[in-house]
Amino acid sequence: MEDYVIRATAGNGSVRAFAASTGNMVNDARKVHDLSPLAAVALGRTMTAAAMMAVSMKGEKDTLTIQIKGDGPLGGIVVVSDSNLNVRGYVHNPKTYLPLNDKGKFDVAGAVGKGYLNIIRDLGLREPYIGYVKLMSGEIAEDMAYYFTISEQIPSAVSLGVYVDADETIICAGGYILQLMPEADEEIISYLEKKVAEQPPVTSLIASGKSPEDILGEMLGEIGLKINDRVPCRFKCNCSRERMERGLVALGADELRSLIKEQKGAEVQCHFCNAKYDFTEKELTDLLNSLEEPR
Repeated sequence: MEDYVIRATAGNGSVRAFAASTGNMVNDARKVHDLSPLAAVALGRTMTAAAMMAVSMKGEKDTLTIQIKGDGPLGGIVVVSDSNLNVRGYVHNPKTYLPLNDKGKFDVAGAVGKGYLNIIRDLGLREPYIGYVKLMSGEIAEDMAYYFTISEQIPSAVSLGVYVDADETIICAGGYILQLMPEADEEIISYLEKKVAEQPPVTSLIASGKSPEDILGEMLGEIGLKINDRVPCRFKCNCSRERMERGLVALGADELRSLIKEQKGAEVQCHFCNAKYDFTEKELTDLLNSLEEPR
């Protein structure tokens, strides 16, 4: 199934909804980072959330960043999406393994631990918007719902899932976000609460062949579901040699001199896609000279 996100409304605009199928994207991330199944589930849930949140961005240079930092063995999660739903991300400790939890599921909460969730929206304004909440559970979907409700004052239901096969490949992944707008009345609220409570895990729905349209249709079809956008998403990094050069320059002259003297060069690796860029002693010297040239 193609990876994509849909954006929709229902209840005469009183409900905003998103749904996604992201199995290919998550499997690409798993292979690039050689993730344990547990790490793949944690990163995949976060990438799915980022894709659904980013689908509303309009500016070509707009970006959305999700940062999850906990005291569990996973260490942390960083995911970035642009407005074209090119999503990239990594976990601090990709080989995290834990026993299954008491429900027989991957123990994402135990891997993440206690900590905080940051959402950074850079929409080309003078300052990016930064939202911050403490982690409520570490399960990521619950934490995202809490973030929307507390930081953005939008009551939300969030479901995120990654289904891993016995050979550690990703069978499917996806999720949905349902949000109540201020005009939602008690009837709509009660209807949504009932529908959310009745739904099986989102991975079960996708594994059974349900598309994002099917999932939202089941939940919102009775209250006038209207699908507004269908946007492909993918795992794609925007790193380049030029970006890495800028990163080296940002280290400053003293650090560049140290690299030249002690290492005679440098190898720079992208956290998001593991691509490696080699810089020779001469190239580092040229960068240093560019810093020291009079302006």
